Amino acid sequence: MQPLNFIKRTVGVAMAMACLGGSGGAAQAADAVVYTSNNVQTVDVAVDIIKRRAPGLTVQKVASGTGALMKRIEAESANPLGDVVWGAGFDTLAAFKQNFQPYKSPEAKGLDAALIGTGDLWAASNLHVMVVMVNDKQLKGNPMPKTWADLANPIWKGKIVMGDPVSSGSAYGQVYGLYKLLGEDGLKKLAANVVVSKSSAQVYRGVADGEYPLGVTMEYAAYSYVAGGQKDVKLVYPADGTFVQPEAVAIIKNPKNGAQAAQQLYDQLLSREV
Repeated sequence: MQPLNFIKRTVGVAMAMACLGGSGGAAQAADAVVYTSNNVQTVDVAVDIIKRRAPGLTVQKVASGTGALMKRIEAESANPLGDVVWGAGFDTLAAFKQNFQPYKSPEAKGLDAALIGTGDLWAASNLHVMVVMVNDKQLKGNPMPKTWADLANPIWKGKIVMGDPVSSGSAYGQVYGLYKLLGEDGLKKLAANVVVSKSSAQVYRGVADGEYPLGVTMEYAAYSYVAGGQKDVKLVYPADGTFVQPEAVAIIKNPKNGAQAAQQLYDQLLSREV
């Protein structure tokens, strides 16, 4: 079985399990409800900007993992409780495209066509650059990796942490990128060295805390430690090429608070300011 097919199937199973396990109480009435997998700081910054740009728009936040949100939207399809989903990857949205409705936002006019979903079902709000995060105090004399292929070296067995593609959209993107870059054999060799974390956040925290010397993560997450002054944290942009993963905003079909409120929130989340 090809790794990509296996990942797709296991992602589907995990999403179904997440739905059965529940993801919080039902959203209460609001002018617009956003389902999001973005972290608290990102969401709070966006909402603060929206308050200034559109003071008449009240935003209610429902936060959970991407897979759980997709299954929640699917389960609520007969009676939607959300208006917009924000922060899901294109591959995940495509698997649940029947749950979204098209909208051609004026805020999307500057985006490359590749960053617009088929039929205007979604548009990219941001791109994640994937990097290798390094804690050089934990290298223990081993050379800092320069390529993705270097991560397959047996010296790194048990010393590389990655998120779980079953539950994390960013980890799914990383595994897919590595599969395309290294092929099936290369991915298997790298996977033999990897410790899988259920939480993507535990990847960059684990490297920053010195639990692991190496982690595959997103640039913004790793760089926050560099910007914060942690001198033992380094970012490696692999010489064999890296990859980016777009995340998008989409309007849930038959949004709870109506198309007008959903479109207004969609526009705000795509705005340059946000």
